[in-house]
Amino acid sequence: MAAVFGSVTVTFILCVLGGHALDLMRATATLSSHPPTPTVHCWCASYPNLTLCSWPSESSHSPPSHYIATYRYHIILCLFQLWHCQLPSLKLLTDYIINVTAVYSAGSSSHLASFMLEDIVKPDPPVNIRVSPHNIRNLLVEWSPPPTWADLQIFPLKYQIRYQWENRGIPKSVNLGPFESTSVELKGLTPGRAYLFQVCAKELLGLGKCSNWSSPIKITIPRTKP
Repeated sequence: MAAVFGSVTVTFILCVLGGHALDLMRATATLSSHPPTPTVHCWCASYPNLTLCSWPSESSHSPPSHYIATYRYHIILCLFQLWHCQLPSLKLLTDYIINVTAVYSAGSSSHLASFMLEDIVKPDPPVNIRVSPHNIRNLLVEWSPPPTWADLQIFPLKYQIRYQWENRGIPKSVNLGPFESTSVELKGLTPGRAYLFQVCAKELLGLGKCSNWSSPIKITIPRTKP
């Protein structure tokens, strides 16, 4: 269902969790004891083609019968799967507003979130992290870009490395980068010491945030030359 207000198109999408869908007009009622407001989080995992929004289901109340999502500026399609909404091909340099309403048997509760695509870019973590001895005190760290990032030629990524260790029971860590390549040699490490390595990815021009850190890889520097 879509409604046009002046030059703005608002698209309504209905998602049902069990039972029959309630009439949209009946969903405007409010509960006397306010139901939990859905917390909406949006991020762009493949700039600029794929934006995702999610809202966790609240467990402290009875689950809503369904959710209603509306968003502005000529969005055509929203796909739902387990309270995730996929917003394809959003425009750059545009303010967007998404309104998610949780509809209960006796009322509803809504949350508004606004964003620009450039601010919510967040790639998925790099994959296939490899760490190998390169000398008695050096390690070669290699990785692959996140497979969900659509076009590395037009929108390349840069990377940061974090490695951690313990020195006499005290945790230590170092962050290095950014690197535009997908490998780096780390020098001057301590033979016999165990290290944890992780990598994160960020859009090359610095848009948005770095990805979550990759799963840690543990390696102990050999005491003799490999």
